[in-house]
Amino acid sequence: MNIRQQKIKDLINETGAAKLSELEVMFPDYSSMTIRRDLEMLETLGEVVRTRSGAKSIAHLTRLNEPLYSERARERIAEKADIAKKAQGLIEQGSSVFLDAGTTVTELAKLLANNKLFVITTAPNIALECVKHADVSVFMTGGHLSSGNLSVSGVNAISFLDQINIDTAFMATSGVNVKNGFTSGSYDESRIKMRAIEKASKVVMLMDSSKYGKSLPFTYASLSDINIMITDDKIDRGFLEELQKHGVETLVT
Repeated sequence: MNIRQQKIKDLINETGAAKLSELEVMFPDYSSMTIRRDLEMLETLGEVVRTRSGAKSIAHLTRLNEPLYSERARERIAEKADIAKKAQGLIEQGSSVFLDAGTTVTELAKLLANNKLFVITTAPNIALECVKHADVSVFMTGGHLSSGNLSVSGVNAISFLDQINIDTAFMATSGVNVKNGFTSGSYDESRIKMRAIEKASKVVMLMDSSKYGKSLPFTYASLSDINIMITDDKIDRGFLEELQKHGVETLVT
């Protein structure tokens, strides 16, 4: 990243967004094409999201759209516990499972006693739950820890997943709709989720009904990318029908 790109990045992170026309005024000695290439580079580095008129800050989008973990942990506690119990029945002894960061998956981590498993996770709180169980071997990815999501992400985390075989991935989501699929408020976290799904032989989505109809900036999976959906009985029936059309098995608590 050169000095000009660093200045563009700092401006966008400070203000939340910048128009191409504003950046052209800021850097009069450079062509519009050069500024566009700078934005392309910053998007490749995961610093911004380009728009038709310029670019927006990923950090800004995340703050606007993703409630903090501590807030989410206090919501719909009974539904999450029931979903986790249903997911527990899908765990196979001796298998390698990926536990995604999320409050519902945390409930699943609490139920792993007497299971001989290899657990891979990006979430330190989930790792701490898993190590309480003597027969569970825990592997954590490295990378940058998000205080909002309590998950580790980045290049190192993806590189670690590339070396791991995953039998079942138990995934979480911040939002889902038919058009955009499963979405996240974090670009880096969405890349981790995407890689875990690619590596897994079976993908199980744990999601309470409040997530339906929400769409955050970054899509990490389509409906057909998952094998099983576990949710509560308040879920939209039309959505369940869409899942079934995409070959997804649905389990309702």
